[in-house]
Amino acid sequence: MVMGSQVLMENLLRGKFFVVTLFLWVSAVTASVTYDHKAILVNGHRRILISGSIHYPRSTPEMWPDLIQKAKDGGLDVIQTYVFWNGHEPSPGNYYFEDRYDLVKFIKLVQQAGLYVHLRIGPYICAEWNFGGFPVWLKYVPNIAFRTDNEPFKAAMQKFTEKIVSMMKAEKLFQVQGGPIILSQIENEFGPVEWEIGAPGKAYTKWAAQMAVGLDTGVPWIMCKQEDAPDPVIDTCNGFYCENFTPNKNYKPKMWTENWTGWYTEFGGAVPRRPAEDLAFSVARFVQNGGSFVNYYMFHGGTNFDRTSGGLFIATSYDYDAPIDEYGLLNEPKWGHLRDLHKAIKLCEQALISVDPTVTWPGNNLEAHVFKTESGACAAFLANYDTTSSANVTFGNGQYDLPPWSISILPDCKTAVFNTARIGAQSSLMKMTAVNSAFAWQSYNEEPASSSEDGSITAYALWEQINITRDSTDYLWYMTDVNIDPSEGFIKNGQSPLLTVMSAGHALHVFINGQLSGTVYAALGFPKLTFSDRVKLGVGNNKISLLSVAVGLPNVGVHFETWNAGVLGPVTLEGLNEGTRDLSRQKWSYKIGLEGEALNLHTVSGSTSVEWEQGSLLAQKQPLTWYKTTFSTPAGNDPLALDMISMGKGQVWINGRSIGRHWPGYIARGGCGDCYYAGTYTDKKCRTNCGEPSQRWYHVPRSWLNPSGNYLVVLEEWGGDPTGISLVKRTIESVCADIYEGQPTLKNRQMLDSGKLNRPKAHLWCPPGQKISQIKFASYGLPQGTCGNFREGSCHAHKSYDAPERNCIGKQSCLVTVAPEVFGGDPCPGIPKKLSVEALCG
Repeated sequence: MVMGSQVLMENLLRGKFFVVTLFLWVSAVTASVTYDHKAILVNGHRRILISGSIHYPRSTPEMWPDLIQKAKDGGLDVIQTYVFWNGHEPSPGNYYFEDRYDLVKFIKLVQQAGLYVHLRIGPYICAEWNFGGFPVWLKYVPNIAFRTDNEPFKAAMQKFTEKIVSMMKAEKLFQVQGGPIILSQIENEFGPVEWEIGAPGKAYTKWAAQMAVGLDTGVPWIMCKQEDAPDPVIDTCNGFYCENFTPNKNYKPKMWTENWTGWYTEFGGAVPRRPAEDLAFSVARFVQNGGSFVNYYMFHGGTNFDRTSGGLFIATSYDYDAPIDEYGLLNEPKWGHLRDLHKAIKLCEQALISVDPTVTWPGNNLEAHVFKTESGACAAFLANYDTTSSANVTFGNGQYDLPPWSISILPDCKTAVFNTARIGAQSSLMKMTAVNSAFAWQSYNEEPASSSEDGSITAYALWEQINITRDSTDYLWYMTDVNIDPSEGFIKNGQSPLLTVMSAGHALHVFINGQLSGTVYAALGFPKLTFSDRVKLGVGNNKISLLSVAVGLPNVGVHFETWNAGVLGPVTLEGLNEGTRDLSRQKWSYKIGLEGEALNLHTVSGSTSVEWEQGSLLAQKQPLTWYKTTFSTPAGNDPLALDMISMGKGQVWINGRSIGRHWPGYIARGGCGDCYYAGTYTDKKCRTNCGEPSQRWYHVPRSWLNPSGNYLVVLEEWGGDPTGISLVKRTIESVCADIYEGQPTLKNRQMLDSGKLNRPKAHLWCPPGQKISQIKFASYGLPQGTCGNFREGSCHAHKSYDAPERNCIGKQSCLVTVAPEVFGGDPCPGIPKKLSVEALCG
């Protein structure tokens, strides 16, 4: 979308904004939410609703207003969020709704912004969240089985669901009470599980729907990925594409509750990206096929603070390549491209909600959807499904050029105001700049736990990890003794025995007589691991200490409450005179967590309980090491992060608050390469960071900091160099525009009626406080590449730099018209051209 059409859309939408505002004012008296086969009806009016997921615990309350406003500015009508049971009820009957878990505050902020809420109570949520959102204590309710026709589970689930609904009613947050909640969800993606478990699953689905509807919220309930959702519950679609989805009854609207804007990052995996062109294409295709509600999962992904990431190996960053990035900054061009898409769709709303489309096929891989009402409203969607070739389509009295894998939107059935593959929004390149690389570190090494320690638990068996820790920590020590007789043959021949440890994951550190003998961690998709290496044992008593590390609990799967973690064996010692000794059933001792955790070394008060080393005595590349330092908060408002590139694996705290697990030592594997937007997207396509840490930077919320004296603590499990850690700020390095000549724009309603076109303009802007300092690249003609990697093509106007430098240098924002005369003439007549420009901000 280019500037002319943006101006038109903004003018047209001002009137709609007044009407929406009036609806919100009247809603306290006449509020209602219903549905029919076309759409959700709010106060009797059908709506095309654009929604986005923002999860309140994955950001801070101080970030919420800005995130919500940016979502609104991006064209959203609805904010969608899960409800996080394990955050709200950490122990049975003890509820927590404060700080990042202040659900009511979050919803009221959404309401103040004039947006609606879709509340996905679940209470199973998946979400790459620890244990799928279930509290760990639920696993130990007698006779319980998750997500099936099981009375203990249903009782607990109903109690929490009723708790949330009663809170919402007490705060008058449902739409029928004048509040913003227009939709609720019960369960989550249960259909595949139901198929696996059969009749008990079907009975559970029916019960859950009846239970939810019986709570009388006054708003519709939905079940996603649930083809047999009982009436009146609406079944909805989740996925990268949902254009062919149809609800299970023809009187239910076609809704898309999760359009995946990218994919989650796993430690050890490459970082997924989804092209903005494909994301816009998926939405336009859904809407042209009768869809009336689409939600972006995620619109802001945020951060898995504390130990909240689940599903095994999910990274601390939950950026998700969302339109608003992990730090709360706009992810351009995705945010701007979707904003322009939403404006185009809203221009078509009256036709879209009134009639079903007439579909024609102008040619091979071409499709036209036309919505035309008796009153004269008309909107058209012209699609080209070919992944390699553009198409020139005759439609009505016009000719329309459709790039590969794209849809053009014509709000008047005449003039194309938006094409999903033509990005008019600005692109941005972000950079991480160090603001503090000179921390004065101190270190404390804790000794590996020993089987002889007092207070340890003992058993003649290997116990499952979570049964002991109840997920109060990532760490559990398994300790045993091995006696070696002087007559053992390996003492003389020097061939050390082979220790083999079978574990249910996720990482394992093996200590022999207090020394680290080896570390092993599971591969992605395989939560089990095996340590097998020769170990140095001496005559007499030898102490084997196994530190088992969990990296999030499972969040999906049939009866995942039965999945195990920890060293479950067998544990064997091979190469003894007797052959192979099975250690699994000998006496084992257990210790929950690390010593530093018990001493609260991550807090200022707890840190005084041990002696710390510094200067030349500072420990480096040593396992089980705690590091601490203090620092002052840098000036400005730029988001901050820790660059942990020099560390291995562990956890980080700022002023006693956990910013999550760090694991830069796990290098991203997989295939990375060029990313072409056209063609069906999967999470294996368009990946980045191969051969680099899956996550290098870790978000530090500014609201957690003091002006000075901030207390930073790092726990390093396997050895790192803290002097390589730096505090960085995230800023925009450069901005780009990539605008096609002849890309259609509209200036006002008169142009909409006449079909008169306005010349496209490239719009560049730097953040407040910064100005354009240099034009790094400019080419009018056939430039190649993408933002940050532009290069001249076979056709290039030699005066390409003149207009951008004249119009933009020294300004925060500027416009450059894309026309031959602006660049000294047409460098290649008869060939469609574009302008690519990159400007530095400073």
